[in-house]
Amino acid sequence: MNRTRSLSLASALILVSSIAFTASSLWAFDSQSDEMAGAVLYRDKGCAHCHGASLAGTPKGPALANVRTDKQWPPDKIKDQIMNGGKKMPPFADSLTDDEIAQIIDYLRAKHRPVPPPAAAGAQR
Repeated sequence: MNRTRSLSLASALILVSSIAFTASSLWAFDSQSDEMAGAVLYRDKGCAHCHGASLAGTPKGPALANVRTDKQWPPDKIKDQIMNGGKKMPPFADSLTDDEIAQIIDYLRAKHRPVPPPAAAGAQR
């Protein structure tokens, strides 16, 4: 009986470990998907027009390349800036959903930012 209980416990631990690994793998995949979606939104919603395709900034908007590590720009402040605008930046609360804003923030804060596929001909901005 002791051996059966040990085998059951071992089986349960393996099952729990497998579930935890699968869940963390799915989270990583979802995170990467959100980052890629954010990269596409950044390109297609006009962010690149002012902040540059490489996030290096332009005369119209500041660089965002280092926003990931800038302690003055936590995610909540970035969200507020996108939604409400400020200085020369227009607000985007009416043209972006909360999920889209979150995806753009995921892209801006990604350690390894994905490169979106080329825009389709006639893509909206």
